[in-house]
Order: sequence, then C-alpha cells, then structure tokens
Amino acid sequence: MSLAPRAVLVHRTTEYEELVARHGTHGQAAFFLSTRGRDIEEIAERHRRTRRALAEVTAAIPLTWRQTRVERGDLDRFLFAPEDVVVVVGQDGLVANVAKYLAGQPVVGIDTDPGRNPGVLVRHRPADAGALLAATAGVEELTMVEAVADDTQRLVALNEIYLGAAGHQTARYRLGLDGDGGAAEAQASSGVLVGTGTGATGWIRSVWQERGGSVPLLPGPSEQRLLWFVREAWPSPATGTSLVAGELAAGARLTLTVESERLIAFGDGIESDAVELTWGQRVTVGVCGERLRLVG
Repeated sequence: MSLAPRAVLVHRTTEYEELVARHGTHGQAAFFLSTRGRDIEEIAERHRRTRRALAEVTAAIPLTWRQTRVERGDLDRFLFAPEDVVVVVGQDGLVANVAKYLAGQPVVGIDTDPGRNPGVLVRHRPADAGALLAATAGVEELTMVEAVADDTQRLVALNEIYLGAAGHQTARYRLGLDGDGGAAEAQASSGVLVGTGTGATGWIRSVWQERGGSVPLLPGPSEQRLLWFVREAWPSPATGTSLVAGELAAGARLTLTVESERLIAFGDGIESDAVELTWGQRVTVGVCGERLRLVG
C-alpha cells in the first residue's frame, strides 16, 4: 500500500525574527533600528506577509496528505522521501537552497513578497497552492551543475558552483578541458565559476556581462549547457590566462587540479556547506544527471 503524499513546506527565518532573537524584544529591536534611521514596521510587515502565506499554503494542503515544515538552516539534516511534494514559501534563492537535497521530487515555488522577489523560481501566489498541489503534472525540468572530487566528494547546485580559496586569497590550480589531450594551464585567480541557465539570472550573468558577452548566449534554464568563467586570472611567468571562459555541453567536463594548500567548492552561495579540497586533488565539473522538477 503506497503512502499518501507528504507536503514539505520549506521556509526561512524572517529578518524580523532574527532581529527580535538578537535584541530580545520587539521594542528593543525597534529602538536599535531607529538609531540607524530605519523603521521596524517595514520589516515587521514583510514578516506578517510571510506568516500569512505559510498559513494560507498550509490550509490548502489536501486533508488526506501528510505535512511537515523544515527551516532553511535544517535542510542538510532533513530526510526527503520519494513521495514528497516540496513547497518552497519564500524567495527564489530558497528554491536553489533546497534543490541539492532532492532526488526528483516536484517543487512548488510560492512567492511571499511579489514585486520584491524576481519570481524566477517562486512563480506562484499563496492562493494558487491548492490547485498546484492537486495537479503537479506541469513540471519544468531545470538543469543543475555538479562537481565531483577524486575522493568521491560531490556537490550539486541549481545556479552555480564556485571553486577557489576561502576568503579573498589567490587560488592556485591547473585547469583543463575534455578533449585537450590532457593539457592543462596553471592559473592564479579569484576562482572559477560554473553556472546553469537558471543561474544566468544571477552571479554568472554579472560575470558574462562584465566580459561583454564574449562567450555564447546564456543557456535557458532547461538547456543542458553550462557556462564557466575564471575570475581575475593573473598572468605571470608561471601562470597563464588563455583559458578564462567557455561553455560545457552535456557530457563535457572542466577539470581543476588543486595547487594550493586549501581550496573549497560551494554551490548557490552557501559557503557553509562546502567541499574541502587540498593540494593535488582533482575535481571535475559538468552538467548534473539529476534535474530540479519545478511545477508551473
């Protein structure tokens, strides 16, 4: 006998909740902001909108379904099940945060603050939740990017993966591409960024524009193609700058061999959940076999 679907509501602590937790009471938080020329009411109103959205979505879950909630900070400890339907209530970035922990479960994005959020991934309003949960068949499969280290560590991201040094130190490594006969270029840079079509609305797009669109147009979210950029590559007698940008089709891989004591790889801006890499390690980056199934 199959289990009834489980609605997993993913949310994050609001700015208002963080302020009150830090300062103890609403009044103390309001006083703190007032000393900096800010009014707490704007932040409190966003908090109320988020709570109303969560309540409306919760009420729309079918009575025969199971349900649970998970806060963003607990995602790495939460066990998603095959029958789950994931409902992200918040910002676009929250969809990217949850994507790496899923294995084909459909995701419904609910925008709690229309007009403030771009709405690229949280495409729906709280009032739409009931209809969306009743029919999750209209799913768009979004391409993801993965990095796999030679010690089997693996990182998956929806927007982009960054490989480089923690902080602002120079990253030293050798960079190569499939089909180059094993040739690799020694580089010193601010790191390497590899992004998807979904990520093309964020960090990867800013780098692409900065380079004047020197590589092909940014891929669509469902297109199995990635773009990669080396950030601020430094020319020297020992390091080159000939491999600084390009694209990766499905099946192609970018290879980085570490020549620093410590580099890291992290996805979608979550540096706290990074893969640690050390001297001589090799990591390959390319299109991920799994895809994010986004409803509507």
